[in-house]
Amino acid sequence: MAETEQALRTLAHNVRAARHRAGLSLDELGRRAKVSKGALVGLEKAQGNPNFATLVRLADTLGVSVSALLEGPAEGRVRVVDADAVMPLWAGEKGSEARLMLTTSGPAPVEVWRWRLEPGEEYPSHPHQAGVVETVSVTAGRMILVVDGAEHPITAGRTATFDADAPHTYRGDGTETCHLIMTVHLPPGPASTA
Repeated sequence: MAETEQALRTLAHNVRAARHRAGLSLDELGRRAKVSKGALVGLEKAQGNPNFATLVRLADTLGVSVSALLEGPAEGRVRVVDADAVMPLWAGEKGSEARLMLTTSGPAPVEVWRWRLEPGEEYPSHPHQAGVVETVSVTAGRMILVVDGAEHPITAGRTATFDADAPHTYRGDGTETCHLIMTVHLPPGPASTA
């Protein structure tokens, strides 16, 4: 698959560049992101297939967005992204999925995600770095947003926002598929001022 190989080469280049900008050795990045040095060496050689949780930990540690690790050079003033052209970064056993559509540029980037949650399926997320804010806007169905152990039902037409430096979980609720747009608002960081 040439497309997958190109994506792995782009990821390898972006991780290596972000690590150098942050002044981190492979050992130090691995320790801070809780990723083995062997996995990092493979990743920087465009080998292996890192999972979503690993990408999130690396991005948080390096102070960049997940899509900054995945995207090639900017393509111009307007970017239009087709959901079918974006591979899911997370897929649940019951058919749920999360696709990172794009990340805005600028000093405080925003990731835009499309999620599909099947009833009863959930995605637990580790706490993000301080200053990260998430919003969820349910367009169909309903979900339970769990933040720091407290459950918040979110139905179609409603939007919630929260500080994402606490443990949080997205859970499909009810009997129909839940569709939502999630945004991750990243604080200005050293990598985004370059």
